Amino acid sequence: MAAPHRIAPRSGVAFELRRGQALTVIDPEGRQVADLLAFASDDVREVISNGRTFDYEETIHLGTGNRLWSNRSNVLLTIEEDTVGRHDFLLTPCSEATFRHFYPTQPVHRGCFGNLAAALAPWGIVPDDIPVAFNCFMQVPVDGSGKLKVLPPDTRPGDSIRFRAERDLVIGLTACSAYDSNGGSFKPIDYRVD
Repeated sequence: MAAPHRIAPRSGVAFELRRGQALTVIDPEGRQVADLLAFASDDVREVISNGRTFDYEETIHLGTGNRLWSNRSNVLLTIEEDTVGRHDFLLTPCSEATFRHFYPTQPVHRGCFGNLAAALAPWGIVPDDIPVAFNCFMQVPVDGSGKLKVLPPDTRPGDSIRFRAERDLVIGLTACSAYDSNGGSFKPIDYRVD
């Protein structure tokens, strides 16, 4: 088993994941979110899609056994193991605009959006190419009227989710920067590729 890599708090990385490889995203300290993006490596215009995924999986509660689909209706990742069972695929990566809108008294940060844009730039991926991320461990309950609320994750130290790549991919991954999504305490995220 490969040793995990660490993503520092409020930062992000990008890397290639080959078909058949497993990606395990780990919350090493608990109560931290990781934004995940996946692009087809042979054409980065093919990208993870929350709409296609909700449509084909027939649920917004994604976990073990569910697949994450692309904007071209191809499976990019399959969730093989999930110790948490709650993730978000509704909300866009936090950005400078997010901080100005929701946290007007806090310092502005480039957020996951800026971190993903910088990390993915070597593959020719520009900010306008960044879609809604699969937000590992993020807790976003929706009430009966459709109102959203962002709560800190229920994760404990060591909780994880493991994906299997169904094709060659470029992955973007962050340790989330937004206050609400991690209870205001910014922590690292670990990941392992096997």
